[in-house]
Amino acid sequence: MWLIDSSIGRKLIMSITGIFLVLFLVFHGTMNFVVLFSAEAYNAIAGFLGANWYALVGTKLLAIGFVVHIIYAIYLSFQNQKARGGESYAVKNNQKSVEWASQNMLVLGVIVLGFMALHLFQFWSKMQLVEISHKLGLDNGGDLALAKDGAYWVKHYFENPVYSVLYIIWLVALWMHLTHGIWSAFQTMGAGGNIWLPRIKVISSILATLIILMFISIPVYFLLGFSI
Repeated sequence: MWLIDSSIGRKLIMSITGIFLVLFLVFHGTMNFVVLFSAEAYNAIAGFLGANWYALVGTKLLAIGFVVHIIYAIYLSFQNQKARGGESYAVKNNQKSVEWASQNMLVLGVIVLGFMALHLFQFWSKMQLVEISHKLGLDNGGDLALAKDGAYWVKHYFENPVYSVLYIIWLVALWMHLTHGIWSAFQTMGAGGNIWLPRIKVISSILATLIILMFISIPVYFLLGFSI
């Protein structure tokens, strides 16, 4: 199959899944930003998602997209390293103009993966997973009332300065990953050239920065001594 067997096909899959995940980050970041203004509004949004069928379908699609993105990222990095072989050092020396993020996308991706694992443990497993378990009649020890109170979990974790600092570190890595990944995805899909590529890079940096500012505002808010 062309999408799997060719390097261009694999990069195209990386680009499509990457853009899909960026759209999710835009929605998720906007949703999280709401909690700073109204815990009730945040809980209403979380309740609208919850364990409803459309939220479950979306969660499954996101999970598949994320797994595919990670697998292909590792595979492409391995293939690139194998192709360079002993010339890896020389290639890096000859690409001083290439930004650090573009040469370390896998490293940044691993850091982001660690962030996602922690985030799933802290929030998804305490909220949507508990609701799913109750709907299935399973008792996993989760409190259904707390599962529907997302603002409680935001406050519970981010009042701990250690978690807030960890999130900020991970979000910086995510920003670096996005600033390169977004424009690279559009370039793979044919949007480029001497005129448009610089513009796409600027737009990508602005979009990545706005996404991260929405996410990072929460740990910074708590580190400054505020609460919800």
